Amino acid sequence: MSDYTIKILLNYARENDCSDIHITSTQAPTFRRLGQLFVGPFLATREDSRSLILSLLNEAQREDLTLGNDLDFAFEDTDGLRYRVNVYRQRGELASAIRVLRNDIPTLTSLMLPDVIRSLAEEPSGIVLVTGPTGSGKSTTLAAMIDYINTSRKVHIITIEDPIEYSHSNKNCLVHQRELHRDVSSFANALRSAMREDPDVILVGEMRDFETISAAVTAAETGHLVFSTLHTTGAAQTLDRIVDVYPSQSQDMIRAQLAGVLRGVITQTLVPLADGTSRVVATEILIGTDAVLNLIREGKYHQLATTMQSSGAAGMHTLAADLARLVSQGRITANVALCAVSNRSELEQYLELNG
Repeated sequence: MSDYTIKILLNYARENDCSDIHITSTQAPTFRRLGQLFVGPFLATREDSRSLILSLLNEAQREDLTLGNDLDFAFEDTDGLRYRVNVYRQRGELASAIRVLRNDIPTLTSLMLPDVIRSLAEEPSGIVLVTGPTGSGKSTTLAAMIDYINTSRKVHIITIEDPIEYSHSNKNCLVHQRELHRDVSSFANALRSAMREDPDVILVGEMRDFETISAAVTAAETGHLVFSTLHTTGAAQTLDRIVDVYPSQSQDMIRAQLAGVLRGVITQTLVPLADGTSRVVATEILIGTDAVLNLIREGKYHQLATTMQSSGAAGMHTLAADLARLVSQGRITANVALCAVSNRSELEQYLELNG
């Protein structure tokens, strides 16, 4: 049996600025730092790995695991530090992925996000989407936006999360945080209930199905400011994903609804700094201007990139433009930028313009 505990693994991850821990029967505990995996200095047998994972679970979770279900929950250690945990099976053995969460909520300024994101948080109603791949910092950006509202406005905020990642205390706002499977059965049910709970701002952890998307759009139409996420990599893909969830005969309707409520789409990715010490966020910003909303209404998503390129005064830019900015500032390398963008030709044009 190993002579270390789950607490030692968690401390090691924090001390070494790791974002994730993987515990599996086939390898010693593995850590992710700056987007890259490495095997930590801990030996573990199959039984060690199983014991480490089970030490995270309460009795109800262990019983749920025996029924063959995967588990997704938040965990707080003895120091009050929080983690997001997923427990699953592979090849008949237990495995776990643990996301290290920050206890402090970063500010929009400390994250060096564009000023227009602050303006989106000041909107009285509508829908704001934060998109990007897994591990791109979407939850952190949303937490910073909610904290900005909590500090600057006097409203009622309801969050619906799976699980709760950042804990918000009441500042100038009243904040209620609801966790899936503990406080509510589904995102859609929680959204429908929220309409009777006098909210001003609603955060939906993820718009993952038709019922949730429909309820979120309805909430925005009825005068609420709604934030949510999707696992998409650009504004056009985001809108395509939402519309495609609807049956073909309803797609004109949802396009019209989106054109009435969309305030902005923030797409982001994390890229390593040139000196290798950390990562920085690169963004693509789409703002719901009249021109953008007309394109959405008409389903002309392929024209959105051109609109973003020519609408810098409105706070818009493409991911390629933002990556080129980071290269020109010497913060990231051109090779890193090229690996992070889908439209390489656009990025190369920006790099040539910037010399």
